[in-house]
Amino acid sequence: MLQRAPSVTIVAATPHMDVTAMEAVVTLPTFKRPQQVLETLASLAAQVTARRFAVIVNRFDWETAVGKVKSGAKTSLERRRSGLRFERVLGAKVHNIDLQDRSAALALLAIVFEPSAEPESAAGNVTLTFSGGAAIRLTVECVEAEMKDLGAVWKARRAPSHSGDES
Repeated sequence: MLQRAPSVTIVAATPHMDVTAMEAVVTLPTFKRPQQVLETLASLAAQVTARRFAVIVNRFDWETAVGKVKSGAKTSLERRRSGLRFERVLGAKVHNIDLQDRSAALALLAIVFEPSAEPESAAGNVTLTFSGGAAIRLTVECVEAEMKDLGAVWKARRAPSHSGDES
């Protein structure tokens, strides 16, 4: 039986994933958000953990699509569910995320590290930039991050395209 805080409900878990090892998980679907998204997004601003920040995202598999094009193979557009985790997080701020908009989707466009001004310091800010001008800024002791694919692949209808993309 999973031990968890009284306010946490685990609806589903990826097989072979130790959910008891995670202190905070935020799910940001790429297209449609579930009814509980308002509570999930509101928790981003107030997230207090043992210095860990994690999100689960549905990502487009650019590596497979580009690799198949280069090799001349038939292109298959695919998506994967992935976990993105940052350790040694000192704080998190949310910008331009409308917690009342139930139909909006967040598409992660970039992850940027800005080092602190202190010489010899590994500290700084990691900014996760989303479509529509939304962002999450993590203040970190140093960059310790991991992205890991969590489950099966599924076919995508089309490759993502976001206004302002340079690709």
